[in-house]
Amino acid sequence: MNTGFSLAPLFRHSVGFDRFDELLDAALRADQSSGYPPYDIIRESDGRYRIVMAVAGFRRSDIEITVQENELRIRGGLADQDDQERTWLHRGIARRAFERTFKLADHVEVDSAGLDDGLLTVTLNRVVPEEKKPRIIPVAGDSAPTKSN
Repeated sequence: MNTGFSLAPLFRHSVGFDRFDELLDAALRADQSSGYPPYDIIRESDGRYRIVMAVAGFRRSDIEITVQENELRIRGGLADQDDQERTWLHRGIARRAFERTFKLADHVEVDSAGLDDGLLTVTLNRVVPEEKKPRIIPVAGDSAPTKSN
């Protein structure tokens, strides 16, 4: 990764964040030139998020949402419309195909998705398994120090 700055101070106090380096590298290489379709990411509360995407002109059947491992992919494509009977005087609403991907943190799951008034809303929830939650580790050993010869 050639970013011009060093991540060494971050890794000095961490263990097992190998994916973070890959994620940062992918984010720096990602093509951010296309802003279509526009979207918001909203943090509602601890562990609850929403992605709201403006998809005017798309129907539910035109949108495909998939989750694989830690990646959410939203695709939109319109079926060929019968434009032979129409004469467009102005076509300002973008109805082109799109694909957006979002990297999800560990244990983030998609709860639901809905389309209302041209806005696609995807609700996410972070569900940490019981075995991943903090726990207290007892320290074993003698209750009284022993004297050695």
